[in-house]
Amino acid sequence: MTAWERRTLRPSTKVLPEHAREHNRSLVLQSLYRDGGRSRADIARETGLTRVTVSALVSELIADGLLIELGQREESRPGKPATLLDLDRRAFVIVGLDLSEHTRFTGALLDLDGTVVARDEVALEGATGDAAEAKVIALASRLIALADRPVLGIGVGSPGVVDLDGVVLSAPNLGWAGRSLRATLHDRFALPVVVANDANAAVLAEHSFGGADSDTMLVKIGHGVGAGLLVGGTPLFGSRFAAGEIGHVVVGTDGGAVCACGKRGCLETWLSIPNLIDRLEGADARDRDRTLRAAGERLGIALAPVVGALDLGEVILSGPTELLDGPLAAATVETLRQRTMAEFHGDLVLRMTTLGQDIVLRGAAAMVLSGQLGVS
Repeated sequence: MTAWERRTLRPSTKVLPEHAREHNRSLVLQSLYRDGGRSRADIARETGLTRVTVSALVSELIADGLLIELGQREESRPGKPATLLDLDRRAFVIVGLDLSEHTRFTGALLDLDGTVVARDEVALEGATGDAAEAKVIALASRLIALADRPVLGIGVGSPGVVDLDGVVLSAPNLGWAGRSLRATLHDRFALPVVVANDANAAVLAEHSFGGADSDTMLVKIGHGVGAGLLVGGTPLFGSRFAAGEIGHVVVGTDGGAVCACGKRGCLETWLSIPNLIDRLEGADARDRDRTLRAAGERLGIALAPVVGALDLGEVILSGPTELLDGPLAAATVETLRQRTMAEFHGDLVLRMTTLGQDIVLRGAAAMVLSGQLGVS
């Protein structure tokens, strides 16, 4: 299990002695990551660490190239002005890979703020198995060659069920079962690598860069339907690493279309983008509205037990805005409120992601930042 998977994403308190050094480094870095321009004394007050400990950690982090001194603070009171510090946001780049699209793999170099600084992609062309893995390696190699500074690590958002060791247990569209993608990339590039399900990566992006609540669910709608969950600011994976795999939950008792999995009426048959496009083809405005509302109602049916069980305050949708934002989203939130307790969930927020098509790439960066620096 890698560091980002076993820790609360934003450390704020001291920890047991055996974990102190790594945790305290993360405390210092986290105190500067969101808003830089703090002195050593500021950091000590915010983290609860002693000034001696903070001073030693700051010296170490400057030597590692992670922190920089910005200069002295303007002071109105007498005495030597404090020296302000910040994360060196240009010290490293991160390689992010998004394998979730069914026609291509996309990749980017991102800075420590999660901003894309370079992009690349490779057409999938129906590749599966070893051929698909070779395309992942080639894309990562090209991006690493573009880097003008050290690479902090590689983050990958993959379709399917992915365990905590970065093994893709099942990704049928890519023909992967038990594919040790993290180990393969680590051996090839000698860099830290984190691999996770694409929806889990996406919810981390919303938490780090989109202002998501610490108890939230992101539903990623594309070729399939999946979800990522944060509870108490910690990713939720499940005992079989399949938490959020809601696409093949049967919604309703009134049948529905036959799904690729063999069941009838799975959520994907109502909500996946290919299925929605097929059902909307040739529809007039009224039929379009009816179709989108029906899909939204089915999504609300699937989500209501999860919202109720976990007491979530926010649900985020990621996918084509022109299909999801409007009648579909409205019907989803109406159904959720009808099927949960109004006094607890009446103010539930349902919104579109603010991160657009880069959400998985930025989630990949968030995983590396959390794993390597302990910040988010």
